[in-house]
Amino acid sequence: MQGEARAWELLAALDPRDVCERAEADYSPGEGSYTLAVFGRPVVVTPSTRTMSGSCAESEFVLTKAGYFSRLSILHYLVGAQKIPPAGQLVKPSDLKAGQIYLQGSHVLPLDQMAARFARDADGFLAQAARFGGRQRAYGDAGVKLRPLPRLPVTLVFWREDDEFPARGELLFDATCEQHVPGDILWSIAMLCMKVMLQP
Repeated sequence: MQGEARAWELLAALDPRDVCERAEADYSPGEGSYTLAVFGRPVVVTPSTRTMSGSCAESEFVLTKAGYFSRLSILHYLVGAQKIPPAGQLVKPSDLKAGQIYLQGSHVLPLDQMAARFARDADGFLAQAARFGGRQRAYGDAGVKLRPLPRLPVTLVFWREDDEFPARGELLFDATCEQHVPGDILWSIAMLCMKVMLQP
């Protein structure tokens, strides 16, 4: 994974019209900045000052407390996104080319934490996702589609705890995900989705 400084350099060298078309972003020539929907909320990305800013509490959380995961993800997305629509076919992270990273050590997604937080509260799960632009989907006991980035939807599925089984959760990418960003950035995007679902 390239560092943030290099990602800023790459972005600054690109044609803004091309970036906007590929990434579904807007560009302000006067400000020299891009506006990108991150979880459905506008985030302003300015290569000349290497800054990102949001206009609401949810965006500020994404950019600051979850900045370790969001900043590189946003930059790599702007640099590498392709002009292709989501396929609508869902894939498990472990089935991706870099899928082994999701299965061991510190890269295991905290899906158990997310499930434990909501346990028997499917409505709470849906409400938390809605804070970050999540749209309800008919999966599990509760399903949502998040859009951490415009062409990179992430689906979360939740099953309630019952008398026999603990609550559990699953995260799924769209099948086109690997065409937009490298595998390690997809992991960061998955972690970003976990962070917003676990935010108090």
